[in-house]
Amino acid sequence: MDGAFRLSSYYDKIIRGTAREDTLVILQFFQGMVGQKFSFLNYFKEIPVSYDAILLNVEREMAEFAVHENQAKTITIDKNTIITAHPLSPFPEDMFGEVFYVNTTKKRVILCNFGYARVHSNNRRFVRVLLENRVGVQIQCEEGIIDGIVQDISLGGAAIDFSSTVDLKQGQEITLHFRLPDNYKSAERDVPLAAKVIKVEGEDGVSSCVMEFVSDKRTQQLMSYFINQRQVEIIRDLKDITL
Repeated sequence: MDGAFRLSSYYDKIIRGTAREDTLVILQFFQGMVGQKFSFLNYFKEIPVSYDAILLNVEREMAEFAVHENQAKTITIDKNTIITAHPLSPFPEDMFGEVFYVNTTKKRVILCNFGYARVHSNNRRFVRVLLENRVGVQIQCEEGIIDGIVQDISLGGAAIDFSSTVDLKQGQEITLHFRLPDNYKSAERDVPLAAKVIKVEGEDGVSSCVMEFVSDKRTQQLMSYFINQRQVEIIRDLKDITL
């Protein structure tokens, strides 16, 4: 589905024994946890979707869970889910499971091929949102002014795409000018920010950059309002999905 990322981009797989051994150990743990609650985690357009799920049954190396409707929708999209480490778990890591079956109407999910996960998206300091409407940005640097399109944004940074290769270096300090929509005036508002380049990737004449910035109080208020509005839109989009 447009605007969705593979969930595996949010965590790293951890192998404790072999992949097969890890699956069997996790299933053995699940066998004694039928009826218990587990916390599931997925992402929809960069917004975390996390609800409790109840383990209903374990058989044939699969585990069946009763889940929230929104969780079932995101699991359908991602084809897997993160399972937060349970307080009674004998191992400290989070887990992941791949989808064998999901029914959004009945709110049932059957998972298989379990493994351990290190969820690096938990380290985010700010809520990040994926943008679908074009939000422009200009970069002011030594090379001049460069136009780009914001892909996702938070109060602490943004990912920006450029239609041409840009000569930016990691650690370079620049000035960003976001063109945020002003719905009241049906116009755009210029929001300047001092930023630092965190990562630059490019191929086939296209560049993608990750920027980090710290905003002042006024700018933070403008950004917060915009991000909160986008969060509301994403949550509404999730509720409106029919699968």
